[in-house]
Amino acid sequence: MTNFFRLWRAVRPVRLAAFLLLLPLLWPRFGSAQPTAAGSLLTPGQFLGYPLGSRFTPHAQLLRYVEHVAQNAGGRMRVQPYGSTYEGRPLEVVQIGTPENLTRLDDIRRNNLRLAGLESGAVQGQQPAVVWLSYNIHGNEAVSSEAVMEVLYDLANPQNEPARQWLQNVVLLIDPCVNPDGHERYVQWYGRVRNQQPNASPYAWEHYEPWPGGRFNHYFFDLNRDWAWQTQQESKARLALYNQWLPQVHADFHEMSLDDPYYFSPAAKPFHEDITPWQRNFQNIIGDYNRRVFDKNNWLYFTRETYDLFYPSYGDTYPSFNGAIGMTYEQGGSGRAGVRVAKADGDTLTLRQRIDHHHAASLATIQAAADRRPELVREFEQYFTTARTKPRGPYKTFVLAGSGDPGQLRAFTQYLDRQQIRYGYAPRRQRTSGFSYASGKNENVQIEAQDLVVSMYQPKSTLVKVLFEPQSRVEDSLTYDITAWALPYAFGLKAYALRDRLEADPKAAAKPAVTGPSAAETPYAYVARWSSLQDLRFLSRLLQQRVKVRVAQREFEAEGQKYQPGTLVITRTGNESLGPRFDQLVRAQADSAGVLVRAVQSGFSTTGADLGSGYVRYVSRPNVAVVAGEGVSPTAFGEVWHFFEQQIGYPVTVLGADYLRNVPLQKFDVLILPDGDYADIYSEKSLENLKAWVRGGGKLIALEGAASFLANKKDFLLRTKPTDTTAAKRASPYRLLRRYADAERAPIDDRVQGSVYRVQLDNSHPLAFGYGSTYFALVRDTLNYRFLSKGGWNVGVLKRDAYAAGFAGRDARRKLTDTFVLGSQEMGRGQVVYLADNPLFRGFWQGGKLLFGNALFFVGQ
Repeated sequence: MTNFFRLWRAVRPVRLAAFLLLLPLLWPRFGSAQPTAAGSLLTPGQFLGYPLGSRFTPHAQLLRYVEHVAQNAGGRMRVQPYGSTYEGRPLEVVQIGTPENLTRLDDIRRNNLRLAGLESGAVQGQQPAVVWLSYNIHGNEAVSSEAVMEVLYDLANPQNEPARQWLQNVVLLIDPCVNPDGHERYVQWYGRVRNQQPNASPYAWEHYEPWPGGRFNHYFFDLNRDWAWQTQQESKARLALYNQWLPQVHADFHEMSLDDPYYFSPAAKPFHEDITPWQRNFQNIIGDYNRRVFDKNNWLYFTRETYDLFYPSYGDTYPSFNGAIGMTYEQGGSGRAGVRVAKADGDTLTLRQRIDHHHAASLATIQAAADRRPELVREFEQYFTTARTKPRGPYKTFVLAGSGDPGQLRAFTQYLDRQQIRYGYAPRRQRTSGFSYASGKNENVQIEAQDLVVSMYQPKSTLVKVLFEPQSRVEDSLTYDITAWALPYAFGLKAYALRDRLEADPKAAAKPAVTGPSAAETPYAYVARWSSLQDLRFLSRLLQQRVKVRVAQREFEAEGQKYQPGTLVITRTGNESLGPRFDQLVRAQADSAGVLVRAVQSGFSTTGADLGSGYVRYVSRPNVAVVAGEGVSPTAFGEVWHFFEQQIGYPVTVLGADYLRNVPLQKFDVLILPDGDYADIYSEKSLENLKAWVRGGGKLIALEGAASFLANKKDFLLRTKPTDTTAAKRASPYRLLRRYADAERAPIDDRVQGSVYRVQLDNSHPLAFGYGSTYFALVRDTLNYRFLSKGGWNVGVLKRDAYAAGFAGRDARRKLTDTFVLGSQEMGRGQVVYLADNPLFRGFWQGGKLLFGNALFFVGQ
């Protein structure tokens, strides 16, 4: 504004009207977001009022520039909103093509789906290749949202002849910021703490992001681990649009550690076996285009290291399993780099340099796709033709028991719908043989009418194989992420993999939300089985509507139906205050949650406790708190936070670790400690206060690292297993002789790469209500705990032969034998619940969420 007033003093003799006419031409020099004249295209620096790379651009300003470019691109660009973030920021892509192609854009999109066999009809006209570029999925890897502005300018610039030629062969979809909430968290923080002249010292404040950092979205989920699972609002919106297009090429732009150079394809091993030879080859082709540019500029880079193509939920693998050439690009820097930073080798890395690298890689990718358009389109069509007619793998049909929980099956089919995976229902009862996910063996299978059937003879069969395969083959155990994820394990559904093709009906018979002889009348009570997240959501909503709910502690039989422990019982007695609203509330919430509720006429049970028995106890409406802040894993906290707010809709109070000692815990019934390092959060005195609160009737739920923190401490029954010193003494001294080249690989003997293990459950305990005798857990750490001693309840343990799928090192498998996984102990009038394995991991392991709900509502009742 100082410059503005200087200008005003200089033009005071000029008439005001003349000044106002001149102002639009002069204003860009002082930071205006207005163009210099109608229809003129501004560079990012001209539009923003500062050189690109001199600071980070807020999200709103980024979108304003995107809109400016689209309006001044000569009919070659349009902006398509596709959703919003949890914090209300817009999500949008820029559609780019020749003016002629943009006028027939929907035809091009539908042609692409015809190539994939997802829409009927013949392809009309010449089909361009479709390329999708995603920027800034990790919010503090903010360079990509700076680089994308330069990319868009180049594609809109009428003087850029190469770009004009590329657009003859490609249609581009560019997402300038996949994670606006995380981006803004980082940019706003950096803008507050940076020096006026950015400080390159790596020890400066501006290079130390505070908890939780900008990497994650609002709920601290890593959106680049959510492509396949789509647990987050941003992911669901983005993938809905992505699956309407199914591009031939997808590139995802990231940053990595400060001292690394640049990474582009080809990817590292392990490759999933369903990455085709063509996809591998075209990664090399695009890598060659990038290599030429980087060599010409003498920029350092590496390929074929670190970033593999195995876990299916990344921005390179998920597109790959949907027929695309999926790639990750990584620039050294990330949130620590800021605008400029000194590296370990003495060089200074600037934001401008990082922009240049991502900008060059973006254009090289577009050029490669444009140059090789015929091959891309031809091989894309062949990919899906093979998928429909000659699906890979030994299994041709997957069957899921339709007699399972209707809410869980409904959630499962909704998931399949989002993935464009086709399914049907068994038309009749029949017998066959197949692999049982429950037993891990081949056995005789009884298929019932209305069982859910997923055939491999469909366009998305490669994705089906990857998501359903009981055991993923890992060509190299040194992989970047988890190694097991099969949907039947994740959803906790009874399922079989069959080698034969099985025909199915497209529709299932409708089932009412409320059943029973008195469903249309005024029943004595409503009874709801307890087996899934949907049942938990139902309970949460009832409690918040002040409906009094009971839970059966023991098995019972009523009106010809058997019910297991954990069954919800909602009696009219005790809910008189609701009057005629009682039935309406119960039925409406059952329908909304997708829960099957049975109306019963009497409180008498044929066997087991009657509905008025002391073994059918009231469920309290607890006041819940969760700890967040320095020392707590941001993602682990976010999983709990998202679970309460978005999955079950139950209120939770977030307590900061920095002021936790001042919180009167007696105001809360339940305190949740997510995974983290609690050594600095709980001093010896604070821990004594915590135990006093538990003894007074509080419930402490400790997950993963929090459980480990409590292990071996006074009054807590959780104990680690002793080291086998005798075996160590007997070991050969030659074990100490190891090759330096094997240093990276040696630790994997003690590592669990997200493997599925069969946990043995005591389902008579409230912590395991709703489960059978086993539960499939996604184990990601070498749990090494003794069974709880007298006074504790070993509800879930790993015994011998508990392994089901995924990679676990030799030493890890030994430790994961006869090991405590989950349980509880009484402490005074309160409870401590240990969840050494996290059932809420990344929000996608649906089969474990009921465990957490049991810990919250049932343990200690």
